[in-house]
Amino acid sequence: MTRILPIAAALASSAMLVFATAASAAPSSYYSATPVTAPTKTNVITAGTLWKCADGVCTAKQSTQRDVIMCQMVVKRVGAVSAFTVAGAPLDANTLAECNARAS
Repeated sequence: MTRILPIAAALASSAMLVFATAASAAPSSYYSATPVTAPTKTNVITAGTLWKCADGVCTAKQSTQRDVIMCQMVVKRVGAVSAFTVAGAPLDANTLAECNARAS
């Protein structure tokens, strides 16, 4: 019995490391917006959501706002976008056009 406890503890530690590594490898962005014109700022805030812009793409974590609202808010800050994705899925052309109508 005393030999089993150290083995069980080692297995539990290994399992926790595997799960922690998988969690840290998960993408940190939920939204992705590709502005037509590269943004001049590296950070943009919309209704409390921080967007980080680099290499012509702005990304943000998931928000409590509806996805279309998130698109509309970011185009008000960075201008029209050529693409907007939600959890890796792109908005359809009609929704993207409606979103871009809100660009300032």
